[in-house]
Amino acid sequence: MLIHLSDLHFGTERFECMQAIQHFCVKHQPEVIVVSGDLTQRAKFKEFYRCKQFLESLNTPYFVVPGNHDIPLYHLWNRTFSPFNLYQLFFGSLEKTFMTEHFYLIGLNSIRRRFHTKGHVSFEQIQKVNQQLIEAPVNKLKIIVSHQPFYTEKENHHLNDCPALAKFALKEWGQHHLYALLHGHLHLVAVYDLNYEFELNLEHPIYEVHAGTATSHRLYKKMPNSFNVICTDGSFQHYFFEEQRQEFVLKVAESD
Repeated sequence: MLIHLSDLHFGTERFECMQAIQHFCVKHQPEVIVVSGDLTQRAKFKEFYRCKQFLESLNTPYFVVPGNHDIPLYHLWNRTFSPFNLYQLFFGSLEKTFMTEHFYLIGLNSIRRRFHTKGHVSFEQIQKVNQQLIEAPVNKLKIIVSHQPFYTEKENHHLNDCPALAKFALKEWGQHHLYALLHGHLHLVAVYDLNYEFELNLEHPIYEVHAGTATSHRLYKKMPNSFNVICTDGSFQHYFFEEQRQEFVLKVAESD
């Protein structure tokens, strides 16, 4: 089991959601916890510190990438010359790989200091990920983690936040059996097949998995806090926080 958290936004965190995630980890003993960016609200030292404490408290290997909230917004000097200093102080490299029994994770930094919310990937990053996918063990689910989504529905006002090279990248990565991409940013829960949405003509799906905010009170249209689970067979589950029960509960898809 892989737990996919996102948009923790420490500085706006809810203790009851943090506690519920801790209890969930004790009960289910996941292989790894993935956080797809926006660990903090304003990239402050105390926010990174509290986020680090929380992730360590889960007693589970964790894998993180930066989000647009994880670089300074108002401190222009730091944003220009050292945007990732605090992130790297607490979490190290911006682009890591990590392997568990069932999953092979590739971190992709889609954040650029000159953009506020728009995601970006370069040709160099695309080729680097290509090589990592080639070298990944064939018996693992190959998963890329970045903050901004590669796809969103046309009516979403964050459509322009998707990287310009998204389709090109997916055509490249799809040749090496990429299974899924994990994102946050939109505070929405969704799963798409990008092979279908982008008409890539691959023989297998590439899943785009969006996560809501797991721990912040910055909710989109009053949607509940949530997180995703990827099971070892590749299936997806979505857990939503129930205020009355003070725990995350699996939302079962309604049958037709």
